[in-house]
Amino acid sequence: MPLALYALTAGAFGIGVTEFVIMGLLIDVSKDLGVSISAAGLLISGYALGVVIGAPVLAAISGKMPRKTLLLALMVVFTIGNLACALAPDYWTLMAARVLTAFAHASFFGVGSVVATGLVAPNKKASAIAIMFTGLTVANILGVPFGTWLGQAYGWRATFWAVTLIGILALAVIALLVPKDKPSDTAEETSQGVAAVLGRRGVILGLLTTVLSWVGVFAAFTYIAPILTEITGFSESAVSPILLVFGGGLVIGNLFGGWLADRHLGPTIIGSLVALAAVLMAMTAALHQPVLVVIAIGLFGAAAFATVAPLQMWVLKQAEGAGQGLASSFNIAAFNLGNAIGAWLGGAVIDHGPGLGSVTLVAGLVPIVALAVALAAMRLDRRTDGNATRLSPAE
Repeated sequence: MPLALYALTAGAFGIGVTEFVIMGLLIDVSKDLGVSISAAGLLISGYALGVVIGAPVLAAISGKMPRKTLLLALMVVFTIGNLACALAPDYWTLMAARVLTAFAHASFFGVGSVVATGLVAPNKKASAIAIMFTGLTVANILGVPFGTWLGQAYGWRATFWAVTLIGILALAVIALLVPKDKPSDTAEETSQGVAAVLGRRGVILGLLTTVLSWVGVFAAFTYIAPILTEITGFSESAVSPILLVFGGGLVIGNLFGGWLADRHLGPTIIGSLVALAAVLMAMTAALHQPVLVVIAIGLFGAAAFATVAPLQMWVLKQAEGAGQGLASSFNIAAFNLGNAIGAWLGGAVIDHGPGLGSVTLVAGLVPIVALAVALAAMRLDRRTDGNATRLSPAE
């Protein structure tokens, strides 16, 4: 794989740390800023909504910008946003800084996915996307546990200072290794516009599948620290090592999902959604068994990220010829809309529903709905292909 692909991975690592590390720091942030755990959880929803808002806004104002220039600009926004998080004096300032940081997220991964697929042979496109997203998985293996430990030992602000430094380093690597655009690289997608992309039924159904699958993921993952400490009985210091197990699952699931998607895209999407629902259900039954919970968390990570490259590749295929960069950015926004809704759903289950112990059960039901949407979309695709085949001789 070309070095430029690993430069994109470095940027993904920085973004992954800032997105996910807050899960391990919910208790610290809530105590320091004087808010409830569910209110601290909304910092995740705020970030995710910032991604959703940032995708169309940045698509509108940066459509003709060369992709490398755009990637560098996004990393500057990311770095400034994390600096603001480190300096935030209160909850609402921190929320605003998180939203600012999130603006860089969707466009970075959206544009980065298109750049990644352009660097490799056609039969390795999903694997290239998976390698870029390995930055997110490594962030969970190394960055999030270290960031959680750093925040618990020296205060949560120290974590955001560290992420600011990561942003500076990622900016330098992208500047050095990612090739400049060819003049025609962005012409096709900018001429089509947002309406052409969102006017495709396959794109809309793909985005809906992504949203629903990640509602389930984040309904559970947002509250993983309090689940482990208050339900299973682990100490706060045990959370970081357990997150390391989750991160290991992410790496395996991400790379395996990309490898499978290059060979059998549809079955990989279906299988990963079934696995995600099954693991979350199994975790519910194991909450009071520490060893089984740790195993389930590793499988949860694998099942969650096994969906990423296949869903991203599916939307890119559905948008072919209608602005893949825009569609890719919208799908990243869809992941994060799912994150926002999932964090809210988990909080609602805790505050107004059956409680913390039922979060994983509720989360496990949502990927089943995503599976139904995906199956319906694939059936419609087959019908469309069949009609085209039958009509072609007459044409």
